[in-house]
Amino acid sequence: MASFGAAAVAAAVAIAFADSSIVVLALPQLLDDLNTSITPVSWVITGYNLVVAVVALALGSRLGRASARRVGLAGLFVFLAASLACALAGTLPVLIALRCVQGVGAALLLAASLPLLIALTGSERRGIAVWVTAGGVGAAVGPALGGVLTEVFDWRAIFLVQAPVAALAIPAVTAVRARPLPSRAGGRRTALLADLGLGLVFAGLAGALFLVVVLLIEVWGLSPLEAAAAVTALPVATIVGARLERPLSGTRAAVTGSLALAAGLLGLALLPATSIPLAVWALALCGAGLGLALPFFGVRSLDGPDLAGSAAHSVGARHAGLVAALVLVAPLLASGVSAGSERAALGGAAAVLDAPVGISDKVSIALALDREIEAGPKGAMPNVGAAFQGRSGKDVDQLRDRLVSTLEDTLTRSFRPSFALTALFALLAVLPALALRRRE
Repeated sequence: MASFGAAAVAAAVAIAFADSSIVVLALPQLLDDLNTSITPVSWVITGYNLVVAVVALALGSRLGRASARRVGLAGLFVFLAASLACALAGTLPVLIALRCVQGVGAALLLAASLPLLIALTGSERRGIAVWVTAGGVGAAVGPALGGVLTEVFDWRAIFLVQAPVAALAIPAVTAVRARPLPSRAGGRRTALLADLGLGLVFAGLAGALFLVVVLLIEVWGLSPLEAAAAVTALPVATIVGARLERPLSGTRAAVTGSLALAAGLLGLALLPATSIPLAVWALALCGAGLGLALPFFGVRSLDGPDLAGSAAHSVGARHAGLVAALVLVAPLLASGVSAGSERAALGGAAAVLDAPVGISDKVSIALALDREIEAGPKGAMPNVGAAFQGRSGKDVDQLRDRLVSTLEDTLTRSFRPSFALTALFALLAVLPALALRRRE
């Protein structure tokens, strides 16, 4: 029974961490269903992460004086109710508000779940290992899981699926008798350095969780299911990387992981053109880096004298990193794709002028293409097919294919500064890793 209970709580922890990014592949559908634009709908993601970070950091040392069982149950019930309510939301403001409520439940659950897992596994070491692993896998699997549910069912299915996962954990938490955790000999400075490392890793991970999804769907035109298949490389490689962490051990694993995550993000930044295989390889490198770095930082973030409070700070640091990255990357991405759209329009016009088609076709296609670019959101692939409506022939077909390639390649390169910034975050995670080495 204890093993089932631990698995149920670990699954709830994983889904709460996955919620940081699980809605990403559903954003295009949300834009249509809720009749909104990309900036407001982005708060469906940002609002959740911001609330989790604020509530978890606010709990801090207070959690050590509270009952983990009561806090965990409160978190599960709030998370379950909010998940069901999100599935029924009819307007964007309501959905954002409910996502914030869901974030409150997630923060309570994630912060209280470590003492619960220690009680259920009967070992502090095993409880910590399960908690850290569930958090890493959950964060990595979020986009792929959300994409599959959106494609097969609907965006509302993302939230409906979470409810039974939370419900299964309720009996396990109700039955557990988690005793207050004893004080530990660890130093708070070690935990703070590890929290900084976690924040930087998750800030870098924002590139693999969010930017790449926007690129795959809005520019390359993949369906949510196709994009989910591509980003599956991230969680698979995360699991593989976690297995490689043991032989490397310690600081070497964290440094290697941070560098691998930075290299994967840099690979995405330097994509020369539309290339799903290259994107998958870069995502795999990101996942391997996460699997290597997360156990090191995750375990050491719990090294403070108050284990329960350290767990709350660890949760807050991860989500604060994601929020900081989203806040900094958003204007950079907006600027990049705006300039990219202008370059795409010029490149498209040049391709039309160079094409071996009649002058009347050139003018009408160029004007129609310009209208499609202006009508669509900045950075998104315009509807090239609409500009060729009613026209056919070998030369026309070749022009259409060339236009698609030119526009996709130009818009892909407009993501470079944003990917480069997230790569820098991952690279900076090397510094707290090296600082922690001096304390070992």
